[in-house]
Amino acid sequence: MIQYLPILVLIVLATLFAAISIVASALMAPKKPNPAKSAPYECGIIPSHEPPERFPVRFFLVAMIFVVFDIEIIFIYPYAVISQSLGTFGVVEMLVFGVTMFVAFLYLVSNGALNWGRITRSADAYGARTSSSTIRRVSSNEQTAA
Repeated sequence: MIQYLPILVLIVLATLFAAISIVASALMAPKKPNPAKSAPYECGIIPSHEPPERFPVRFFLVAMIFVVFDIEIIFIYPYAVISQSLGTFGVVEMLVFGVTMFVAFLYLVSNGALNWGRITRSADAYGARTSSSTIRRVSSNEQTAA
């Protein structure tokens, strides 16, 4: 039973950390929210002009590719160390894992993660979306009232 003590201590610490985080966020949360307090904080500077374009989602798809390959590398190194002792079971498990990672990679590529050319979709497919219709602004009058 003493061999499970570190795991029990880790579970207790994790639970304690989660409980303290929830209580601290409840105590420190804004009490009387208004639009100025709910707005995203951008270094205290109110933007004076629109950004040139929306941030491309492809960046996040590339980040997901990095995570997929990172996870794959993390699991392949230990397998390579003990592959002889795992035998056929280990080979089958690594094949299942590799196929899963490959399917995730194909999904990302099919969603255009590696297409860095100009987007050719028509704007009518998405409706008339502009930065003024998708970004909530906080005027300087509302911010001084807070």
